Amino acid sequence: MPRIIREDDKQGIILLIFGLTATTSLSGHIMKFTRSIRLFCLAGMLAFGSAHAGEIPDQVKQLIVGLGLPLENVRETPASGLYELQAGTQIFYLTKDGKYLLTGNMLNMETRENLTDTRMKGIRLEAIGTIPNDQLISYNAKQQKHRITVFTDIDCAYCRKLHSEMEDYNKQGISINYLFFPRTGPGSPSYDKAISVWCNKDRNTAMTDAKAGKDLPAAKCANPVARHYQLGTELGVTGTPYIVTEQGDLLPGYVPPVALKQELDKAAVASAAMKKALSKR
Repeated sequence: MPRIIREDDKQGIILLIFGLTATTSLSGHIMKFTRSIRLFCLAGMLAFGSAHAGEIPDQVKQLIVGLGLPLENVRETPASGLYELQAGTQIFYLTKDGKYLLTGNMLNMETRENLTDTRMKGIRLEAIGTIPNDQLISYNAKQQKHRITVFTDIDCAYCRKLHSEMEDYNKQGISINYLFFPRTGPGSPSYDKAISVWCNKDRNTAMTDAKAGKDLPAAKCANPVARHYQLGTELGVTGTPYIVTEQGDLLPGYVPPVALKQELDKAAVASAAMKKALSKR
């Protein structure tokens, strides 16, 4: 197994019942859902195939409208009586009677497919796709086999380790697109360093110097740092490096070059096999 250095994040299935006072343990999930609704305004273009308005039960319609979300963000799931709600970059499930909201993973027990994870992959790719190439800092392999997107913090120790091995990643055929995610937030020294890197005439060299601990001249200019940071927040980034693969898979942590190449190769094979299987249906 590849060595992935990260902080584990284990999520169970939570059931929220409307009309009851939230306990302390549930309040955080309600706040998360509310935050996701606000983020929807920034990520409204991320909706996937939705149910037609006429197919949505009245109880569900009333709930969605009451939350201020468009009906286009609701779709039927393979589970009878359960509807999927996309709020920003989060997935929730609603019962047909509109009484229960659930968050967690939906599994197809016949195929063993994690349906929620499959949907989240698409959401991640759609979200990252909103950032144009000229607002990225890229390190391209000469013989590219894979391209990943990495949310990075200049002062993060494992981000620095990853960057110090950039030549090895490129030799493995891995190209890397960087998005800034200074974990300490706007106005912090890490955030200002990100801006200074972007405003440098040679951004790639400036990034390398900054991650090596060198002081860069402070600089200000029009920059995408705020947009990168907001996107990371929408996607739930809390730690860095935060790696998103070409298939939308998430690798939340540092992965050594050779191990990463192996993971990406396996993901590419699995993705091709899935597409082939779907084409035969």
